[in-house]
Amino acid sequence: MIREYRTIEEIAGPLMLVRKVDGVKYDELGEIELENGEVRRCRVLEVDGSNVLVQLFEASAGLNLAHSKVRFSGHGVELAVSDDMLGRVFSGMGRPIDGGPKLIPTASLDINGTPINPAARDYPNEFIQTGVSTIDGLNTLVRGQKLPIFSGSGLPHAQLAAQIARQASVRSDAGKTDFAVVFAAVGITFEEADFFISDFKRTGAIDRTVLFINLASDPAIERISTPRMALTAAEYLAFEKNMHVLVIITDITNYAEALREVSAARKEVPGRRGYPGYLYTDLATMYERAGRKLGCDGSITMIPILTMPEDDKTHPIPDLTGYITEGQIILSREIYRKGYLPPVDVLPSLSRLKDKGIGPGKTREDHANTMNQLFASYARGRDAKELMVVLGEAALTPVDRLYAKFADEFEARYINQGFDENRSVEETLDLGWELLRILPRSEMKRISPAILDKYWPEDETQA
Repeated sequence: MIREYRTIEEIAGPLMLVRKVDGVKYDELGEIELENGEVRRCRVLEVDGSNVLVQLFEASAGLNLAHSKVRFSGHGVELAVSDDMLGRVFSGMGRPIDGGPKLIPTASLDINGTPINPAARDYPNEFIQTGVSTIDGLNTLVRGQKLPIFSGSGLPHAQLAAQIARQASVRSDAGKTDFAVVFAAVGITFEEADFFISDFKRTGAIDRTVLFINLASDPAIERISTPRMALTAAEYLAFEKNMHVLVIITDITNYAEALREVSAARKEVPGRRGYPGYLYTDLATMYERAGRKLGCDGSITMIPILTMPEDDKTHPIPDLTGYITEGQIILSREIYRKGYLPPVDVLPSLSRLKDKGIGPGKTREDHANTMNQLFASYARGRDAKELMVVLGEAALTPVDRLYAKFADEFEARYINQGFDENRSVEETLDLGWELLRILPRSEMKRISPAILDKYWPEDETQA
């Protein structure tokens, strides 16, 4: 039986103290009914005997302590899920905001999810094509992987996120299973929300996408729930409907800031830079919901996007994210200033599972060889360009000048592809071979002789 309490004693901003309650648990969802019948939602932050501290999802303005009633639902925050979620736009709390009909839910699931038994996890080993050469060719995304994008303030990570959401697809036998995208935008502006919605509708990607929008003007407590709403929807589609789901969350930094705000309101002891000491654990409870299950055709692949404050990779958010996830894609301000889009800095970027998702039957037999050779050649070309700045071009050997030329062409043609070009992995690999022909065949030291003979015959003239 649901009880109503009229024992609200104090309100301080979004926090409210309710006394003399019974049987209420941490993280439980509650409702506050105002004198005029309006209902606002809240969540239990702290329980102290018969006293509970709750945080409102909406503003506390107009709330009369003496005439307002509080009731608790007996469960945490839940998301109503259904097959009809695809193609819909929801708020950060799972309410439809696209003007469409209300969902008829198949089930209501706790947004904190159910942990995957480690023994039931299957190893990620299948290629996901994003259409972006710097990811597909050099830092390959694998089905079931967690691969974050580290960006900086002002860099076009939103456009890259939209591009990946539009273009991503699964190849090989796994492609027989339906593919879906769950996109969670956390703490964004009205302009960014309008960009995502209009972009997905313009390209038709909205039909396979579940979109959650949390605005910067929404309460911090809602910002904490939004990524978990998205992951709950992804778990339903992946493990109940056997779909391959790509989850994109932007921006994790806004989520962590909201977590710090709630932690400060609860007067918890702060950790590094004011973030709560459990930030690592909290992030892990989200990231580790990605993966594959033995005996299940569906999977969850995750691309969390975060902006590094002051471009600092040692900041707690990117630092802890790097510990939990399997690599990172790093966006470069220097490459962005050159006008190359998307501005991915391939040398410090890394996908730890890329070797598991490439090769015969997945991409192409020459993928690993060309990937290693492109990395080595670009790194040497960057070194040659730095030496050229100090000593001048005349000080370089003829081969070093070719490497410097290769680095320029690699950035202008391989890295720079814009946000509307969708390259297949075959096109990416062919472009890599075309660029490598700038260099002498004798410099192809990271490509096996058999692959080199097949894709670069001895009698073929130098480009």
